[in-house]
Amino acid sequence: MMRIDAHHHVWTLARADYGWLTPERGPIYRDFGLADLMPHLAAAAIEGTILVQAAPTEAETAFMLDVAKGAELVRGVVGWIDFDADDAATRVDMIAGRELLVGLRPMVQDIADDDWLLRPELAAPLEAMAQYGLVFDALVLPRHLPRLVQVVDRHPDLQFVLDHFGKPQLATGDIAAWKDDVASLAARSNVVCKLSGLATEAAPNWQVADLREAVEHALACFGPQRMLWGSDWPVVNLAGGYAQWFAAAESLLADLSSEAGAAIFGGNAARVYLSSRGRATSRK
Repeated sequence: MMRIDAHHHVWTLARADYGWLTPERGPIYRDFGLADLMPHLAAAAIEGTILVQAAPTEAETAFMLDVAKGAELVRGVVGWIDFDADDAATRVDMIAGRELLVGLRPMVQDIADDDWLLRPELAAPLEAMAQYGLVFDALVLPRHLPRLVQVVDRHPDLQFVLDHFGKPQLATGDIAAWKDDVASLAARSNVVCKLSGLATEAAPNWQVADLREAVEHALACFGPQRMLWGSDWPVVNLAGGYAQWFAAAESLLADLSSEAGAAIFGGNAARVYLSSRGRATSRK
């Protein structure tokens, strides 16, 4: 079974649409391309990836699709459209024809209105996404999870992926409410979770033990067939880097069967993102 990194980015600062990416970000405030990622993929025996948006612009989505078109290892792209536009559903119609697009991701964590997910106007573009088999990647914070549950219930035919476990507050240990909300989400069959982004939510100089409670809870709720591993590279460079995070994930999942581990490290991503869109993962 092909190993897939289900969540990484590339960016070029000169594009100037990464508002969150400032000089204060230090190690990641520079250009990152696939050539920078390749050594990490090789070390982890990863053969395919899902490239995920990092800027709230349709121009960046076009940029990513161009990158993916020329790179066999990129199996699919999770892009962005303007969900606030009056013609948002039409925008989904237009972009759905792009061959390597597998999903869309509004940057909910950066939207000022905590109830944005509950806007009635969101229904039409989400229905269009379901029609085309596009995945909704949910980049949310813990306070958004109860709203996300409502949206999931309104759109049972749409596949949702909870990015970064919904960003539990690992640095403070305040995860009781998060645990309840994750359990609620996991009760909905059209939601899977992405084992990614935890290193940057933990305290500096984190250890594997600092992540264990959250991972074991999510695994108990979703099970190994509804969990996908992703690096969140190059953002992960802020908290130890690719190799440290990959090793931590392997350690946290070490007690699973080889079949369950293979599902989390690739099989589930292929099923969720690539079963009807993107590049096939079968070997010739």
